[in-house]
Amino acid sequence: MEHISRHLTKEIKLSSYEDKLFKSDLMFEDHMLVWFISGETKIIQWDTTFNFRAGDIFLIPRNQLATIINYPKNGLPHKTVVMHLSIERLKKFYENIDVRNRLQPEQKIYSFSNHPLLTSCLTSLIPYFDVEGEFPEELASLKITEAISILRMINPGVDSVLANFDTPGKIDLINFMQRNFMFNMSLEKLGYLTGRSLSTFNRDFKKLFNTTPQKWLTDKRLELAHYQLSEKKKKPTEVYLEVGFEDLSHFSFSFKKKYGISPNQLLA
Repeated sequence: MEHISRHLTKEIKLSSYEDKLFKSDLMFEDHMLVWFISGETKIIQWDTTFNFRAGDIFLIPRNQLATIINYPKNGLPHKTVVMHLSIERLKKFYENIDVRNRLQPEQKIYSFSNHPLLTSCLTSLIPYFDVEGEFPEELASLKITEAISILRMINPGVDSVLANFDTPGKIDLINFMQRNFMFNMSLEKLGYLTGRSLSTFNRDFKKLFNTTPQKWLTDKRLELAHYQLSEKKKKPTEVYLEVGFEDLSHFSFSFKKKYGISPNQLLA
């Protein structure tokens, strides 16, 4: 797989994938504003799936678990402009803005497909990727400020996300794991998202589930795969990535070990 990233700054980049697909399970530390130039992306969260294509623009809030699968399309690479909206940058933006009455942030992906103002803002960055030399911080700051301002104008409710600087608090572990078991995150990150240290996460998990996180996660992923294969009649090549496996052969081996037949035999 050939992946090319060209950075204007650490917060603004042009990303391109040339191969058939690229899959990753992610939790972003920054809010991510993404504009599609070409290709397609499928974003899978615990309760919904998004499909984005050329021209689409979306905002992924930080600290959300998601499976992201990127595809080239029509002979063109998967190419995007990505803008990181960091906590530091947002604190500076909001320091003189009163958002005390903001609602609790909605944990969702925001779509702004083909919005002319956002498209214009992000398109204006393209020529700079071909200019040699360091991109001025002052100009980067102006572009990011412009993007934030446009987001707030399009959807004032986005303040509830962008102006929220809290770290995750301790939450119900059973509910969280039942919703997010298909995401391939480290136990440290899962602990962080549930408001726990790694040791507390492991201790609480064993107490609640009476097994280790690794064994429970594998069993839950295989159970979901069995349902997708037997009830939804999906192919193993469609299922293994979406349920949290990274490799088809490992998925097939684990499935046969648990159920006594291979995924293909289940479909026969």
